[in-house]
Amino acid sequence: MAGFRAVVVTKGETGTKAELTTFDEADLMDGDVTVRVSHSTLNYKDGLALTGKAPVVRRFPMIPGIDFAGIVETSAHPDFKPGDAVLLNGWGTGETHLGAYAEKSRVKGDWLVPLPKDLSAAEAMAIGTAGYTAMLCVMALERHGLTPDRGPVIVTGAAGGVGSVATALLAKLGFHVIASTGRPQEADYLKGLGAAEIIDRAELSSPGKPLAKERWAGGIDSVGSHTLANVLAMTRYGGAVAACGLAQGMDLPTSVAPFILRGVSLLGVDSVMAPKALRLEAWSRLARDLDRAKLAALTSTVPLEQVIEAGSSILDGRIRGRVVVTIA
Repeated sequence: MAGFRAVVVTKGETGTKAELTTFDEADLMDGDVTVRVSHSTLNYKDGLALTGKAPVVRRFPMIPGIDFAGIVETSAHPDFKPGDAVLLNGWGTGETHLGAYAEKSRVKGDWLVPLPKDLSAAEAMAIGTAGYTAMLCVMALERHGLTPDRGPVIVTGAAGGVGSVATALLAKLGFHVIASTGRPQEADYLKGLGAAEIIDRAELSSPGKPLAKERWAGGIDSVGSHTLANVLAMTRYGGAVAACGLAQGMDLPTSVAPFILRGVSLLGVDSVMAPKALRLEAWSRLARDLDRAKLAALTSTVPLEQVIEAGSSILDGRIRGRVVVTIA
């Protein structure tokens, strides 16, 4: 079989190494659908896989990249046929299953979602797993009954991928969005996405009180650790916080006080293994509710040849918004 371009992570005695190389199609993993990948994106987890700074890769060699958009090339799955436009988020791609930073990917058809008709492949990857996760968080807050009239909402890590899309989505839905960021130079960018207020992440990132002054009705947190603890401590009675990340840390140094004294709810959001019905709903909402002009404003593009360097940049906090990776 023919070879194709791919970024491959290998492991040696001195650690892992990522390089752009030629990969043999015969070495693709099992699956009933082969996709010609046109676009992918860069997530924080992809940065960890490319740099080896955290053990997210579970087998070697590995092609990183946790999401892609492309065209079905061959299919033995009843829901897809050659020529169909599809996208994929999660399911262990880039970690346990060969991922998206390649011109081809072979996966299980059950992992795929039809590309919404109103989205191009590039737009879908501008949204990517980060934006899809942000939508899942918004939907979780809505299921809890959070509405704009309940009060402001906080978005932490607001200049990042999840935070940028969450800010744009919540603002379009009518919420008063408070954006927390450690990059004050991004204030105009965040206000352009719809943020009504900007606060310094330093207000939230240090150890705080079990309960603090009530400041918001809910929030979306991609940071974890002390930041999430403080967000919970400042959430109004009956409010809710959707948690989906751990950029500051995996720990949660809080108490039961917000939960039993204010009735606050902590909503865990997982995007990797979310059931297909939830994925379809999220992507349908994204195609409908996300302002395309704002999506374009928060998006930059790099070719596959530059994704390894970009992986280091996202871990260093030098990337804002979303990065589309052009594959083919």
